[in-house]
Amino acid sequence: DMIDEAEDRERFEKLVDKLKIPVPPGRGATSLQEALAVAREIGFPVLVRPSYVLGGRAMEIVYNEYDLADYVESAVSVSHNHPILVDKYYQGQELEVDAISDGEDVLIPGIMEHIERAGVHSGDSIAVYPAQIENDVREKMIDYTTRLARALQIKGLLNIQFVYYQGQIFVLEVNPRASRTVPYLSKITGIPMVSLSTRVMLGKTLKEMGYKSGLVQPNSLVAVKVPVFSFGKLSQVDIYLSPEMKSTGEVMGVDYSVPRALYKGLLASGSSIPLSGEILVTIADRDKEEALQIIQSLRQRGLSFVATPGTARFLKGHGIEVKEVNKIEAGSPHVVDLINSGKVGFVINTHSGGRGAVRDGFQIRRAAVERGIPCLTSLDTARAMIDCIDFAKSGQEAAIISLDEYTQ
Repeated sequence: DMIDEAEDRERFEKLVDKLKIPVPPGRGATSLQEALAVAREIGFPVLVRPSYVLGGRAMEIVYNEYDLADYVESAVSVSHNHPILVDKYYQGQELEVDAISDGEDVLIPGIMEHIERAGVHSGDSIAVYPAQIENDVREKMIDYTTRLARALQIKGLLNIQFVYYQGQIFVLEVNPRASRTVPYLSKITGIPMVSLSTRVMLGKTLKEMGYKSGLVQPNSLVAVKVPVFSFGKLSQVDIYLSPEMKSTGEVMGVDYSVPRALYKGLLASGSSIPLSGEILVTIADRDKEEALQIIQSLRQRGLSFVATPGTARFLKGHGIEVKEVNKIEAGSPHVVDLINSGKVGFVINTHSGGRGAVRDGFQIRRAAVERGIPCLTSLDTARAMIDCIDFAKSGQEAAIISLDEYTQ
């Protein structure tokens, strides 16, 4: 019943309304006409998904009515028995909590902050523990987690995902189950989350096991969870990060600062960090202003750029020297030819929105994967990479020691 209350849209809305916990506006829809009506009411972009899904299956962000109609008609089966959920998409900072509840006390081993903003599946996001957030945001998350766990009468593990947007914290989803971050949090905090939750389900209370409600104070360590992808083995799969999970594993980097821990995590995941050479940049129009500061920072670190015409014009207009390369439709030599030539060592490509894999972006991303060239599709990841470049160029060594040595 608790799973149904967390997943059923009407029941969950009644619960959060009763608890006065904010969630993004949205409703369920059982037809295309209903879905369009909801989207017009709350405004685009919207996040659309079926009910009761794992891994973000068939979940998408859509930016206009045409793409919403395409989604409803081709991606999912919609009916009174199979409604879809249409929610307002807030492009804010995503935060995540794993907790253990005995029905009364709620232990929160840690709060994680995603580097990629909301809209990227939590399994595909880089997550940082402890979250670098303000105290008032932290306290609200503790309060919402505790009240939701008690209201749902959860006995065991739960996972809650939040988005912080324009000064307010919203609950995105409540999962009354274990999540993939449990091993990660257990390792870095030393709290045996699986053992505790199992004993709770067998009738023990947290107090009886020596634990109390609330957030466990973090130690001095920083742990970064980095996803691992297998795109090279999955032909014709688009690699851009989205609400649908695409990673096949994850690694953890540990140190005393975010840049050092992230640097270790990226290396362990098989990612390359660009220290010199040319970067191919193809940026969607809606991302160009945000990308400018990142590209300027990369230029200051000695990197040079090649760009498709629209991105090249934008960068030149802001005083950044850039080589121009044709889009595919303009004919050879074009952007995919450039990637295949091996003359660029890194690609930053943001998704232009819309559905389908016929766009230049898909072919650019696939060409990069097939050539083994790192390709970032999130500006948040690219921004975080700058700190890693600085660390790599500083000459400092990333100490490799055991987790036990860190925690002693």
